[in-house]
Amino acid sequence: MALWRIVTIVGLLQLYGVAGLVPNLYCGEKNCYDVLGVTRDSEKSEISKAYRKLAIKYHPDRYKADDAEEKFREIATAYETLKDDGERADYDYMLDHPEEYYYHYYQFYRRRMAPQVDVRVVIATVIGIVSIIQYISWYQSYHSAISYALQQARYRTKAKAIAKETGQLPDEKKLRKSGMTRDDIKQEEEQVLRSVIEQNINIMGGYRKPHLWDVLAVQMLLWPYYGVCYLRWYIHWVWKFDIQKCSYGNEEKAYLTRKRVGITFNQWELIGEAKRNELINRELWIPDNLAAYKKEQEEEMKEKMAESTKHKQYRRYMKTHGPSRMTFHEE
Repeated sequence: MALWRIVTIVGLLQLYGVAGLVPNLYCGEKNCYDVLGVTRDSEKSEISKAYRKLAIKYHPDRYKADDAEEKFREIATAYETLKDDGERADYDYMLDHPEEYYYHYYQFYRRRMAPQVDVRVVIATVIGIVSIIQYISWYQSYHSAISYALQQARYRTKAKAIAKETGQLPDEKKLRKSGMTRDDIKQEEEQVLRSVIEQNINIMGGYRKPHLWDVLAVQMLLWPYYGVCYLRWYIHWVWKFDIQKCSYGNEEKAYLTRKRVGITFNQWELIGEAKRNELINRELWIPDNLAAYKKEQEEEMKEKMAESTKHKQYRRYMKTHGPSRMTFHEE
C-alpha cells in the first residue's frame, strides 16, 4: 500500500511539476502564499499575523460552511510550511524549479520523517543514563564487598585492632554512662569498623571502589587523550625495542607476560606477587616458552579433570551411553 502511494505521488509530481504545485506536497495545487494572502517577500511577522487572522475567521466553531474543516486545515498547512525557514526555502525552491520534482519529493518527506529531537541530544542522554546506572551498580557492588568483609572474622579482628590503635573505637563503658543503649553502641561500633575497612582494605576487580573517571561518559570524553597516549607509547616501544633492540625492563616484561597469557590488568594484580614473578621469569614472550607453558596448563587441566568426581561420572556415561556405543533398532 505504501509503495502504491509513493508511485502515485511520483506520477502526480511529473504531471503537475511544470506548474510548481504538486498534490500531497505542501499546500497541494494551491500556492501557500496565496492561501494566507501574503507574498514571497513577506516577513515572518506578517505571515504569523495573516495566519492568526484567517484562523479566527475560518475556525470550524465560527465558520459553518461545509468545507470549514478543509479550509482551516489548508490555512494551517500553509502556515506550517512558511513559518519554518528551512521548509519555506524548500518551498520557494520548488516554485522556482518545478522540473526537479524528484528532489522536491525527497526534501518534503525528509523533513516530515526526520526526528524532531536532535540525535546528538538523544545520544548524550543515553550515554548519561548508562553512566549513572553504571556508577550506581559499581557502588552497590563495592558496598556489598565491604559488608561481606565486615562479616568475616579475620577482617573484623584486624579492623578492631586498627580502630583501637588509632583511638577510633569508642569506650563502651563511657558510652553506657552517657545513656546510650546497647544497640546504639553496637551501631556506633559497626560504623567505625566499616570506616576502617574502607580505608585499609584493597579491593580489586569488579568490586573495587567506583570512580567517576571509570564511567562511560568520562571515558568517552578522555578517549582522544588515551588515543594520543597510546600512539606515543607505541612509537616509543617500536623505537626502543624493535629498532634499537634494548632489553626489556620489569614493566615491559609484565606487560608482555599479561598479553601472552591473555589476562587483564586487574586479573594480573589479583594473582599475587609470587605468581607474577614466576610467570615473568619464564619469559613467556618467547614463542617456545609460551608453547611449553600452554602444554603444561593443558596437562594440569587434564589431571584436575581426571580427579574430578563429575568428570569421572561423565566419562563413565560416555563409555556406556555416549556416541561410541552403537545399537540397532529392530522393527
